[in-house]
Amino acid sequence: MARMEYNKNPISMREGKIFIDGVEVCDSVKCEIKFTPDVWTGKQLGEITPSSRWLGATITGSITRRRSTPWLREKIKQYLNDKGTPEMTIQGIMDDENSDYYADNGSETITCVGCVLTGDLNLINLDSGGDVVDDVIAFNAKDIV
Repeated sequence: MARMEYNKNPISMREGKIFIDGVEVCDSVKCEIKFTPDVWTGKQLGEITPSSRWLGATITGSITRRRSTPWLREKIKQYLNDKGTPEMTIQGIMDDENSDYYADNGSETITCVGCVLTGDLNLINLDSGGDVVDDVIAFNAKDIV
């Protein structure tokens, strides 16, 4: 594919896919996955500026989706029946083939394992304003593979 000669082609955030346990979330509208380091910062006697180092990290994320299946309700029902924490694999793929990033680096894939849902899981949403229902599903991940 020929690159444009004069214009820049930044990554379009609209180009990508989200998978939960290998199944594409076709109703997803947004996804964020974040790595937040746990940072120690300190000084020794005689030092003017502190030193910092990573001691670990937290991996978090969220998926926003238009409600089109009872998926969340089924996960909640599963937990209520067997009391086992539902754990899943969540994968995001950024694949904007028309971007400069893709031309230089190809597709970007992040796979989070040991994902556990956190925060509020809405069972029903009603609003006289009549907007569509978007569920924001927050999660913690154990690791990135």
